[in-house]
Amino acid sequence: MNDSIGEFLVSARSFAEYEAFFDLGPDDLRGSVLDCPGGGASFTATAASRGVDAIAVDPAYAEPPAEVAARVRAELDRGNAWVTARTSRYEWGFHRDPESLTRGRTESARSFAADIAAHPERYRFGTLPDLPFADGAFDLVLSSHFLFTYADRLDRDFHLAALRELHRVARGQVRVFPQVDQAGGRLDNLVEELVRAFAEDGVRAERRRVPYEFQRGADSMLVLHSPGR
Repeated sequence: MNDSIGEFLVSARSFAEYEAFFDLGPDDLRGSVLDCPGGGASFTATAASRGVDAIAVDPAYAEPPAEVAARVRAELDRGNAWVTARTSRYEWGFHRDPESLTRGRTESARSFAADIAAHPERYRFGTLPDLPFADGAFDLVLSSHFLFTYADRLDRDFHLAALRELHRVARGQVRVFPQVDQAGGRLDNLVEELVRAFAEDGVRAERRRVPYEFQRGADSMLVLHSPGR
């Protein structure tokens, strides 16, 4: 079975998923939050509706909102087909079964589409490792299912540059999930090498367990701390 999903997937994960795989509590979602890359996730829409100053950045946002929403809808089928063909690689607790996963992601895509149409200012074009934000612009920076996920095509130097850029725009923590690749392969050597590189930069980096596991073995995030955090 081919273990490459192909082109970078513009996925539509939900706010509830973000809460779980980033281990977010109420105190984490105060001030400003960046989702990078945001894809078609409903995190920004839901967070903003709860009073959070939430911004998403993604290369896909170069297109008009209607075209981005259409792309996200098309990507649902590709993402769902990938998971359905590999159900044994996943833990079916949070999502229960493939049908529940599909329903949840479809609803998340709808929420995203409505929000990017109504509030396009929340969705900024940008690409790692060069983001269009000032140093320390966000209290919390979240990055899901891009770094490590695509380690088959993004090398160690890219990961380090991207993580340094995420850390640059954060005045609080950076949280990155997961720490396995798209096929579920563990990347312990890469993660530990990056942790050591940040230690040399004087930045505390840690691997932290989270209350979520969908891909088997993907139950921790990488956290980068800003000074005093």
